[in-house]
Amino acid sequence: MRLGVLDVGSNTVHLLVVDAHPGARPLPAHSHKAELRLAELLDTDGAIGPQGVDRLVITIGEALEAAEDKGVEDVLPFATSAVREAANADAVLSRVERETGISLTVLSGEEEARLTFLAARRWFGWSAGRLLVLDIGGGSLEIAYGLDEEPDKAVSLPLGAGRLTSLWLPGDPPDPADVRSLRRHVRATIARTVGEFSRLGGGPDHVVGTSKTFKQLARIAGASRSADGLYVQRGLSRAALEEWVPKLVAMTERDRCELPGVSVGRARQVLAGALVAEAAMDLFEVAELEICPWALREGVILRRLDRMPSVRAQRGAGCDRGTPSVLGASDDGSTAAPRAGDGASRSAGSVGSPFC
Repeated sequence: MRLGVLDVGSNTVHLLVVDAHPGARPLPAHSHKAELRLAELLDTDGAIGPQGVDRLVITIGEALEAAEDKGVEDVLPFATSAVREAANADAVLSRVERETGISLTVLSGEEEARLTFLAARRWFGWSAGRLLVLDIGGGSLEIAYGLDEEPDKAVSLPLGAGRLTSLWLPGDPPDPADVRSLRRHVRATIARTVGEFSRLGGGPDHVVGTSKTFKQLARIAGASRSADGLYVQRGLSRAALEEWVPKLVAMTERDRCELPGVSVGRARQVLAGALVAEAAMDLFEVAELEICPWALREGVILRRLDRMPSVRAQRGAGCDRGTPSVLGASDDGSTAAPRAGDGASRSAGSVGSPFC
């Protein structure tokens, strides 16, 4: 079937259209996105202002039209930190549903981390061993660690590149004192969580970075272009970050736009993203990580596919026929967002015949 994932993030509203069925790799068919930077549109009370809500409703409407044009059978709509943490989140969600017909599932930070981890695990496979996955979004930093498809530990920290830029780095170029203050804040916040992961024992066999921020930082440091394809290995070293952070501090937003892989919309926040990446890699003692092409959107798709009845089940082989909906469904058909620990790795046929 053709699925559409509608991701209302802190930076963009992104519709990803894929051709997918259980047991197969989702194939990208179309991408439609618009930069709203919701994380930077919050007023002093922490609410998304009227203009921001207007733009959000219009943008979601345009994404739904694109989904219809591309023959999407089912749209999986979700929102992350910018909507989740807005003081007027309920009002925003109500208006979106009233005017577009879409009911956005608001993912918790931990759910974001778990779904992103699932995507990374499926991309790299079991041979990657224990994974440490880092994801820097516009509003938050997600960290997850584990050996299976469900991580042993998953956390979300309010260290997104857009959020930090808006709150801490008003200048262009930024004041070095502001950069220093932000650096201290980022490192103190991450350091509080490091011990929780250390207590799990051992260490990661493979460290992964996902999200646009990590991809841009890797490209700045010399990684291959996205045009070279998904299967080209791309990495980012802490040494390269340590070399580039002082350069980014000295640059204006216009200067950063000239860097390879940095879009106009992301140029302002790439420094904050670099500070978060450098701190995470340093505090978790990561010398180098590999960039994963899949992240949260793919995790949502994979979770949905895991819950779809297989062909064998549809033919009456005795498997559970509960109908999946947006991100998941109970046996009575009621919808629910994925819950931490509800079995991301469980296939649709895990009850009954193992071949379902």
